[in-house]
Amino acid sequence: MIGYEGNRKMLNDNLQINKAGHLTICGADTVLLAKQYGTPLYVMDENKIRSICRMYKKSIEQCYGGNGLPLFASKAFCCKEICRIMKEEGMGLDVVSGGELYTAMQAGFPAEKIQFHGNNKTPDEISYALTSGVGHFVVDNLAELELLDEISGKLQKNANILLRIKPGIDAHTHKFIRTGQIDSKFGFALETGEAMEAAKAAVQADHLTLLGMHCHIGSQIFEIQPFELAAKVMLGFIRDVKKETGVELHELNLGGGFGIRYTDKDQPVPYDSYMEKVSQTVHCCCEEYSLSLPKIYIEPGRSIVGEAGLTLYTIGSVKQIPNIRTYVSVDGGMTDNPRYILYQSEYEAVVANKANQPADYKVTIAGRCCESGDLIQEGTYIQHCVPGDLLAVLSTGAYNYSMASNYNRVPRPAVLFVKDGVPRVAVRRESYDDLVRNDI
Repeated sequence: MIGYEGNRKMLNDNLQINKAGHLTICGADTVLLAKQYGTPLYVMDENKIRSICRMYKKSIEQCYGGNGLPLFASKAFCCKEICRIMKEEGMGLDVVSGGELYTAMQAGFPAEKIQFHGNNKTPDEISYALTSGVGHFVVDNLAELELLDEISGKLQKNANILLRIKPGIDAHTHKFIRTGQIDSKFGFALETGEAMEAAKAAVQADHLTLLGMHCHIGSQIFEIQPFELAAKVMLGFIRDVKKETGVELHELNLGGGFGIRYTDKDQPVPYDSYMEKVSQTVHCCCEEYSLSLPKIYIEPGRSIVGEAGLTLYTIGSVKQIPNIRTYVSVDGGMTDNPRYILYQSEYEAVVANKANQPADYKVTIAGRCCESGDLIQEGTYIQHCVPGDLLAVLSTGAYNYSMASNYNRVPRPAVLFVKDGVPRVAVRRESYDDLVRNDI
């Protein structure tokens, strides 16, 4: 549970309570932000985002002698401003669609530091990525391998590729966000021989250069051991490819999936500790398998932006159903945060204008959509509230804005970035005109 006095520990280290009893993020009073910019409102702590990027960059330097690059997984949160920040911090980008790639290019992000993922890239997306000069394609299946080779030939381009491999590791996360086991829509399976078949085909392709391998075992993972095991499996496969084809691969993308703190029950591993432990496995396996140390990529997304964000809502009705529950309705919901309805994701919330008061009021936080399942949290404790109070839902920086929708024709919220206490708009609030802009 969050502490509600200024000297108590908050859920995340970028949150505080000021003398007025208001919740602050990166030094900015959330009550004042809501008054100035309206609600619902996404708020992102730029200082925290930059700090985590620098930690990952430093870890690559320390663990791999700088022979690697952290790539921000832009599916977690994609807009032009976050792409600009990643460029300034020397990060790479992982994109999974033509839209994410277009956003990065519009922000002036260097295409050679982009890796293009996806299990069903369209011909138009492949052509756009090739003409944009994307650094790597992460190839998911044999049909894509053939299509990419064909389009590259037509455009007289050569595509650098990694193969996405399923290492057969079942990370202990929600079934919808596990990706490393054999029963997954992503990647080539090792157990069936499919991965080796793809490697041989890639080596023989006319317009493709196979540089290495990629894996991703899932999301919101709190243990180091699955990542260590994945590294061992992947380096073992690189050894096997060398034996079968005579080609030694010199790049390895170990994916992302590092857990964050959504509630005080979550205890994520310090990310630099993860980097150190996995690097030990990488170095040992390379020595054991007589491989040169490959260039290492990682793909943090949630861990960079998740805890850096929160969402502000204005409380509307407070509906008490005796002996059942109390519904606290807010002016947002599944349109700006669908993760509870999808995954039953846990969050911590605080009445931002009463943050110094006890959180002893058990409620269900309900959204405004015409759906019974439109909830943000059930059976959670917040401060006693009334209509007009301000509710902050914490750790919403990842997979909230990026998964937002216009269901019920609800406009999407604005996005603020706060740096050193000073806010600025990064994404404007949608208007009703925006909702009908493409209607005929």
